[in-house]
Amino acid sequence: MTGTVRRAGDGAPLPGVRIQIWAHTTEGHERDPHSHGATLTDVNGVFRMEMPQIIPAFGQAHGHLAYDAMHDNNGFETVFLRPVMRSASDTRLSADFVLRRA
Repeated sequence: MTGTVRRAGDGAPLPGVRIQIWAHTTEGHERDPHSHGATLTDVNGVFRMEMPQIIPAFGQAHGHLAYDAMHDNNGFETVFLRPVMRSASDTRLSADFVLRRA
């Protein structure tokens, strides 16, 4: 999974933002250790997390991503995303966040 995190208004990249990621994968359900985790954005606001192949759950292959305001003091609103893969055979999933101040 990859993506970017930017600030609403000016589109500036946000470094050091914690993004949580979870999905049903070939190695287990969302709560299983290999199927979830968290990562920080780099200086360009880009995040990346390697994980097992995402598989369909509830009819579609999809991931869950979140920026949870409770885990930092930046003052942005919490955001949850559920991007859907075009095909269950896709091996990449991308999602972009735009965070606004609470």
